[in-house]
Amino acid sequence: MKRKLEQELSAWKERHSGRALLVNGARQVGKTYILQEFGKSHFQNMVYVNLETNLTAASYFDGNLSPEKILRYLEVSCGEAILPGQTLVFLDEIQSCERALTSLKYFCEETPEYYIVAAGSLLGVAIHREHYSFPVGKVDTISLYPLDFEEYLWARGREALCGEIRSAYDKMENLPDALHQEATELYREYLLVGGMPACINAFLQRKSFLDVTLIQNGILDNYIADMAKYASNADSVKIRACYQSIPAQLAKENRKFQYKIVQKGGSASIFGASIEWLNLAGIVLKCQRVSQAYEPIAVYADLSAFKLYMGDTGLLVMKSGISGQTVLSGEGNLFMGAVTENYVAQQLTAKGYPLYYWESGNTAELDFVLQKENQMIGIEVKKGEHVRSRSLRVFSDTYHPAYTVRLSLKNFGEKDGLKSVPLYAAFCI
Repeated sequence: MKRKLEQELSAWKERHSGRALLVNGARQVGKTYILQEFGKSHFQNMVYVNLETNLTAASYFDGNLSPEKILRYLEVSCGEAILPGQTLVFLDEIQSCERALTSLKYFCEETPEYYIVAAGSLLGVAIHREHYSFPVGKVDTISLYPLDFEEYLWARGREALCGEIRSAYDKMENLPDALHQEATELYREYLLVGGMPACINAFLQRKSFLDVTLIQNGILDNYIADMAKYASNADSVKIRACYQSIPAQLAKENRKFQYKIVQKGGSASIFGASIEWLNLAGIVLKCQRVSQAYEPIAVYADLSAFKLYMGDTGLLVMKSGISGQTVLSGEGNLFMGAVTENYVAQQLTAKGYPLYYWESGNTAELDFVLQKENQMIGIEVKKGEHVRSRSLRVFSDTYHPAYTVRLSLKNFGEKDGLKSVPLYAAFCI
């Protein structure tokens, strides 16, 4: 499966300065697969160690963290020569071995000629919870997310369609009706399948949404199991309660996260740490409120007000119980607004944008605000072709941005600084 991260991996190899590469992301987004493929295609050989299951290899990091010693032990254990500049050493599930994470500092300082990559599913949680000694300045870090819609089109063999979509976006010209309809149908399909690689593989094999649902259920079960494994019993109950409430949170007209929906009398003091756990694990996407849309946008974030989206829209669709027929047919359904907004949040996150939404008292609310260099871009999301709304106008009159974006099922177009962008083209923004 072709992933955009491949370019970042190749760039890391080209500029290699001795720092290890740490790939973070939620479980089952494809970290192990893409790093193994990278090792096979860019190196003479690869040494792979899963530190969660291979306890013998994990024990090599006890005591003295001499890189030369560790490399000798790994050679013997894996039966592979580790050669400077030619071998990729891949330490998987590194969050389960604190000393292995610390060792990356010494690999950088003492043996910079070796190529080391590491991956961790709950790395952020482990570091935060255990106060691991993180090798600041000694590693390069990147994040991997579920496949965005463009990567999904690649997997579906629609690379040419991606090119047409990007061309139409750049020119702000209508895509031909036949291509527009095809892209819209594939977009609706993606809402059901989502971007988890295992789900996409299952769908490509038999084109069965039932196969996808079974895998999505398994992924959600694994998330719940991680909550029990990487948190205390009391904390895991609260983390689970917050996670289970997300569909109900998004079903509200005002999608701001409300603790009282999790539990009567709930508050930030009770559930704040649980929200942070979910965010660090990459299971949810957190969108902070801003009441001022100025550069730099991060300093205007209201830390007490936020929305929570699920990390994968396919998982939200499955978890919410909305029927596949409703999603595929485009029937009018109130919850489809939440699904659509979650989809856009997922696409923007995959592009590396921090998520913010804008609220002006009780008069207007805009779904997303992005900072692109020194420009603030307002984005409004509509689930269908009905696009009447006053929030974008209020935002434009207040901040006079270079342009604003309305995502909907309408074709491309531009008028008076407002770009009409089809939902399937969110990856172009």
